[in-house]
Amino acid sequence: MTDTLIHPSAVIDPGAKLGAGVQVGAFTLIGAEVEIGDGTIVGPHCSITGPTTIGRDNHFVGHVAVGGQPQDKKFAGERTELVIGDRNVFREFVTLNRGTVTGTSVTRIGNDNWLLAYTHVAHDCDVGNHCVFSNNTTLAGHVTVGDWVIFSGFSGAHQFCRVGDHAFIGMGALLGGDVTPFTMVAADEHGRPRGINSEGLKRRGFDAERISAIKRAYRTLFVAGLPLAEAQQQLAEQAQGSEDVKAMLDFITRGERRLLR
Repeated sequence: MTDTLIHPSAVIDPGAKLGAGVQVGAFTLIGAEVEIGDGTIVGPHCSITGPTTIGRDNHFVGHVAVGGQPQDKKFAGERTELVIGDRNVFREFVTLNRGTVTGTSVTRIGNDNWLLAYTHVAHDCDVGNHCVFSNNTTLAGHVTVGDWVIFSGFSGAHQFCRVGDHAFIGMGALLGGDVTPFTMVAADEHGRPRGINSEGLKRRGFDAERISAIKRAYRTLFVAGLPLAEAQQQLAEQAQGSEDVKAMLDFITRGERRLLR
């Protein structure tokens, strides 16, 4: 535990591994089979139980509980994991559960994410990179979230839903189906697509030509009133000139759950 700074009231299991420069706050518990990367800060009153692997330069602000058993009645104590990447921020009262053997056995959080107060990520979820989960965001089990996704406050996703890259989920929206990449969702019943996340795309360097291609694909899929199969045929033609449209089409093709339309 070279160069670590641990408050005297913290309880660290001998089986835990803490990297260089790790800080652990008052009254925090770190259990066995927990590995924490260099430079990570764990604030006061946190609970980190294992098996959990945490990358470097993360910040657990306080009252965070991660690595706990999945909230699944079928769970019978099997060995499952939580894996967290680098440079994530977890604000007050965030909860992250380990996976289940009936799922992938692993819950994953990528890099450079912000999970704000009272966020919950359930078992077997897979969260990408550069996402923002605003206060009280809740993911049920087996949810997959892409990169650069924003969940507004009090939003959530049903089990097995997928949320594509660059999607924006509006305040209070509850997702009952898959959300295509680049799409904005409003808080109607079970969520409803309401255009593309054009402002977010501009901030991330998408030029006018790319955004226009995405808007055209959105109109084909959500506005034209076409059956899904016919819309997919038109998207396949549009995808020949746009990698972004191809990403939307690939997302739809891989889906096993109802597409949110």
